[in-house]
Amino acid sequence: MENVLFVASESTPFIKTGGLADVIGSLPQALKQYEQLEVRVILPLYDEIPDEWKEQMEYVTTFDVPFGWRNQEATVYTLKHNQVIYYFLANDYYFTRKGIYGYYDDGERFVYFSHAVLEFLVHGDFKPDILHAHDWQAAMAVVLANIRKPVDQMKTVFTIHNIKYQGVMPIDIFEDFFNLDREHIGGLEWNGMLNCLKGALFHADKITTVSPSYAEEIKYPYYSEGLHPMLIEREQDLVGIINGIDTKEYNPLTDPYLAVNYRSARSKKIENRLALGEELGFEMDLDQPLYVIITRLVEQKGLHLVQHIFEEFLQEDVQFITLGTGEQEFEHYFSDIASRYPNKVAALLTFDEGLARKLYASADFFLMPSKFEPCGLAQLIALQYKTVPIVRETGGLKDTVLSYNELTGEGNGFSFTNYNAHDLLNTLNYTLKIYHDSDQWQQLIRNVNKSQFSWKESALEYGRLYEQLVPTPIYG
Repeated sequence: MENVLFVASESTPFIKTGGLADVIGSLPQALKQYEQLEVRVILPLYDEIPDEWKEQMEYVTTFDVPFGWRNQEATVYTLKHNQVIYYFLANDYYFTRKGIYGYYDDGERFVYFSHAVLEFLVHGDFKPDILHAHDWQAAMAVVLANIRKPVDQMKTVFTIHNIKYQGVMPIDIFEDFFNLDREHIGGLEWNGMLNCLKGALFHADKITTVSPSYAEEIKYPYYSEGLHPMLIEREQDLVGIINGIDTKEYNPLTDPYLAVNYRSARSKKIENRLALGEELGFEMDLDQPLYVIITRLVEQKGLHLVQHIFEEFLQEDVQFITLGTGEQEFEHYFSDIASRYPNKVAALLTFDEGLARKLYASADFFLMPSKFEPCGLAQLIALQYKTVPIVRETGGLKDTVLSYNELTGEGNGFSFTNYNAHDLLNTLNYTLKIYHDSDQWQQLIRNVNKSQFSWKESALEYGRLYEQLVPTPIYG
């Protein structure tokens, strides 16, 4: 039996701001199918975790955490959910706040979290053979594990979910935050700053990211946010493993949010669309295809491309619904265009999980023309709900969406290569051509129905990676 401890800052169903939480919530479940693996997860105990979960937690231990020049207390609780054991690390000063990110001291908060995880390995009841940390908030756990070696022969894996966010801090806080000799600054320093993500890239035994294409892209300056030299140096230890989705959670046949459950029938999608239109006060025209955008409204998601060509495309017989919040520029844009095209566009400047599911279930097309996308889960969810994705060929979008070819009948969506607004417009116009060709459309939908992105294959790849690090076979 090999023990694996996931270290992360969020996880469904407890606390979520993005796709990281979906991965941490579902990958350990998928790995449980292998009897030789015992996978557990440790998270901060945020104030915003709902009471229904807190009431189920049991006390494990309390200990002091040496943290720079001070000691901070940590208390650990646990609960079991879907046969996976989760630990929650409590500290009122750092985690009893509104929300989970966006504070001036986020660097300090998550460096503390990593210190506390290392102390838990000493004081707690679980001794991992592999510590698997995710994104910059958990990166220092890898650094400290490699230096301090709290568990004999423990190996480390670090997963980059989005290299844009690195946990950068002034170098002069080293003594304040780290109980380490100054000789270790070199492993953390990057461009004159302390960089948590760089530290994990330097110290981890293996490095993964969330799609094969993104693993290649981040070796180049355009995508690497400045860290390509480190990734090229470590490329023998870098592997891209595509994310999956929880196909039980995202299942239109059983989804409780939907007005009408379905497997693949278009008639049932139309019933969902009519129910959604009634809920929103938006008259659905069933003779026109419905396109949806469900995203954080930020530049990364390709929204500047959409701005350039949106009004031109709206001259066609189409309807659009946007769901999301984010940068004021984009919120104002979608609100304004919805007011000017009230029969064609609805802008829902909020985020609501149930409403998102209803949009996936109602739409014909899902638009995601990202500037970069490490993996992307939304296009996988769209396919699960039998909605055709339209994407730019980058990162995980390139790995999961094959552009439809009317000559061969292959492909489960539409894509374009260059980050160019008119390439997007041409692709959107092509989607209309295929939509109105009943034979081609039926073939495309058959392909969509065959698309499967469960965690099964990806979990197997993680298992093979773990086997490279531990002495006994996991799948033997």
